[in-house]
Amino acid sequence: MSTTPDARPMPDARPTPTTPERGAVIGDGIAWLARWSLRLLLVAAGAFIVWWLLAKLWVGVFPVMLALIVATVLWPPTRWLRSKGVPAALAAALVILGALVVFFGVLGAITPSLVSQSGDLASQASKGLTELQDRAAQAPFNIDSSTIDDAVKSATTWLQDQSGQIASGALAGASAVGSAVVTLVLVLVLVFFFIKDGPQFLPFVRRVAGERTGAHLTEVATRSWNTLGGFIRTQALVSAVDAVLIGTGLFVLGVPLAFALAILTFFGGFIPIVGAFAVGFLSVLVALVAQGPMTALFVLILIIAVQQIEGNVLQPFLQGRSMQLHAGIILLSVAVGSTIFGIVGAFLAVPVAAVTAVVLRYLSEQANLKAGIVTADEVEAESAEGEDAAEQVEDEATEDEVTVVE
Repeated sequence: MSTTPDARPMPDARPTPTTPERGAVIGDGIAWLARWSLRLLLVAAGAFIVWWLLAKLWVGVFPVMLALIVATVLWPPTRWLRSKGVPAALAAALVILGALVVFFGVLGAITPSLVSQSGDLASQASKGLTELQDRAAQAPFNIDSSTIDDAVKSATTWLQDQSGQIASGALAGASAVGSAVVTLVLVLVLVFFFIKDGPQFLPFVRRVAGERTGAHLTEVATRSWNTLGGFIRTQALVSAVDAVLIGTGLFVLGVPLAFALAILTFFGGFIPIVGAFAVGFLSVLVALVAQGPMTALFVLILIIAVQQIEGNVLQPFLQGRSMQLHAGIILLSVAVGSTIFGIVGAFLAVPVAAVTAVVLRYLSEQANLKAGIVTADEVEAESAEGEDAAEQVEDEATEDEVTVVE
């Protein structure tokens, strides 16, 4: 009699998934944190070395930065002259000479009036502070005079300290190249070579770095140049509009020193937020002393209205999305730049922040291309090399994805 073996289920040959232990999960997290901490430390060390080198080489870096800013303004007329057949060297020389004539002509026209009114401007500002102090001690504020005196003394001490830092920073920036005259000559020479030989720079970069890396550097340099030039030209135009509107309003309201305040408004516009606030406060003080509280209130309304037009109409319309910097970042950049380098740092802070933002956006864009979040067609390249680089990165990402699937 034959027996049939029991029908037993065959064991599954596939390994059953197991949940990782808690200790292993924590260990993986700590290992990940350690790896990224080491990377961040290396990045911080590299940034520190770069900062140290910039401080040591500031004698050369400072005029180069100023020359780049000036070159972005003078390049459009130079390019126009070259398109008409004017030799590169002659076109650069003509544009620089024309810019010097315009600059010193305007400066010579406004300097006598500005110098003659500067003493009155300081006197009116001082009287305005005293007027504010007296009114704050009256109803409905009823602020104790001793409290006001302490606050004024503290503010005066702070302003004196800040003025000393600003003066030392400005002197450090100017004396870094010996004197203001040497700085001007060096900047002009650099500007001449930048706008004369600038078109040869990017091909040189591609030859040295190679086609692949050179394409990325070309796109970043093109975006940085366009952003920097657009910012400087737009800021000058916006500052001019602000100066005309505020100067006209002060003249209509009968505020003295309207022309001097308009000139200060123009130059203050190159230090975003902080410059407009300082000059606006000064205008209100002068109006308060000269015409009384009602005129000062009208001046305050005028300045707020002009700033709203600037922030909501002029800058978005003229700059578009070229800057893409939040007001908080701009304010922080100006604060850090002025603290470290004084007036020079306050002026250079926003252009440097804008170029840094361009580089960071480009790196983020390349990461999105590799991750497949965006395609090469969606990238708004500003050079032919940038388009080729985006397509190459997209093709490499597609090939890597196919390899992983296989």
